Amino acid sequence: MIRCINVCKSFDGREVLSNIDATFERGKTNLIIGQSGSGKTVLLKCMVGLHEVTSGDIMYSDINFSGLSNTQRSEERKKIGMIFQGGALFDFATVEENVMFPLNMFTDMSVEEKRERANFCLKRVNLENVNYLFPSQISGGMQKRVAIARAIALNPKYLFCDEPNSGLDPITAGVIDDLIMELTQEYDITTIINTHDMNSVMQIGDKVIFIYKGKKWWEGTKDDILDSDNQELNSFVFASEMAQMVKKYHKRLSGK
Repeated sequence: MIRCINVCKSFDGREVLSNIDATFERGKTNLIIGQSGSGKTVLLKCMVGLHEVTSGDIMYSDINFSGLSNTQRSEERKKIGMIFQGGALFDFATVEENVMFPLNMFTDMSVEEKRERANFCLKRVNLENVNYLFPSQISGGMQKRVAIARAIALNPKYLFCDEPNSGLDPITAGVIDDLIMELTQEYDITTIINTHDMNSVMQIGDKVIFIYKGKKWWEGTKDDILDSDNQELNSFVFASEMAQMVKKYHKRLSGK
């Protein structure tokens, strides 16, 4: 579990996050949504220590992550997996070398042990016989699965995903969503996903937090969204005509 307690963040005197209180639960897919510039990416970066909070606390279970020294944070980061927006694979390294990268950084495993772990992670994301290919030789969806394999290589307690479906077609995006949800439940991980993909929200949103103008404006589940009367949330989630029709249909079925 990760908790944000009265988290504020300012840049050059301009407040970007204001008194964010949020709990991200273990074993669930916790989604952060909001318009561009709302502060959701800043919040994610604060939680992983890429930004220092101006005030407030980031708690990893009972550890105050925001209060740790750099050395102490390095130890805690061994428990963190990260999936970056573009995959962030090393072009000069093979698929296997990419997955082995965190093992090289943070473990004293033998080469054979690291290769065995990399193979296990690749198999878990349904990738085999691609070990010696380079990222440029595989599809975008496969690259995202390699990024997921790398993120789980250290068997993390926490998994952060920044726009994991960016650049993917809807079918492939659904595959990635399902895979992240499966891994979250299988390994009881605290998974936090920063996304603007409403298909992801409605498919895997165990818990959804909506950030609006730097504040936590709403929270609930994917099902709660359909019944919400929060005007700003509805304007964001149901911006398209088709999405509005889905909500109206749901209300008609539920008699509301």
